[in-house]
Amino acid sequence: MPRSSTPRGRTGRPPVTSRTQILTAARRLIDRDGWEKLTIRRLAAELGIGATTLYHHIENKEDLLILLLNHYIDQLERPALPEDPRERVIAAATAMHDALTAWPWAAETLTVDGFVGLLDESALWMVEAVVDGATRSGCATERAVMVFRSIWYYTVGEILVRAHTVHRRAGQAPAPDRATAFDRLDAARVPSLARIGDRWVTLSARDTYLEGLHALVAGLLPATGPTPPTGPTGPTGRGGAAR
Repeated sequence: MPRSSTPRGRTGRPPVTSRTQILTAARRLIDRDGWEKLTIRRLAAELGIGATTLYHHIENKEDLLILLLNHYIDQLERPALPEDPRERVIAAATAMHDALTAWPWAAETLTVDGFVGLLDESALWMVEAVVDGATRSGCATERAVMVFRSIWYYTVGEILVRAHTVHRRAGQAPAPDRATAFDRLDAARVPSLARIGDRWVTLSARDTYLEGLHALVAGLLPATGPTPPTGPTGPTGRGGAAR
């Protein structure tokens, strides 16, 4: 009996007709195997098409990741942002932190300056809210951008350190934490660390993002009171959530 010329990967699968199908399959691969293992060839196999066909829809892996990120952010529920500009900055930064904590690979994708230019307008609302809040607090344009960059560095750093720690420990056998050796430090050379001792492990594992964010914002924004809002009161210009 002659063999069928139909590729096995396509058996029973509908042809790819939309970008949504591609992004859904890519998300499935990331959730299952990790974003590091996502390749155009593996994605094409998942969809049951050839890699050449897939390149008609996306340019490369970086393009795919940016498309995924824009789609992901666009699907998030947008919180109603406070009128107070400082609280607005904190609320937007917290939303950014929570979104990337749920999908830490996205933070890896955005660890370059200039990433803002890669995002769609619909995915820029968190950036807009931080810059808007800083401006309303009395920051000049240059300062407002610096406020965002400082908050971004703090946020993505916290996310990646925690994500890498979990990933690393998941692939290793349990071992004593070297930080417990702090209880054997020479108090004459490092007195502060020696006093902390083996409590370092517990203290350094605490989730202090929000506490640190409040301190960072307090240091970055002017000490004077907020300026009255002159623009939209929410991320959609309607004073409330977009979804």
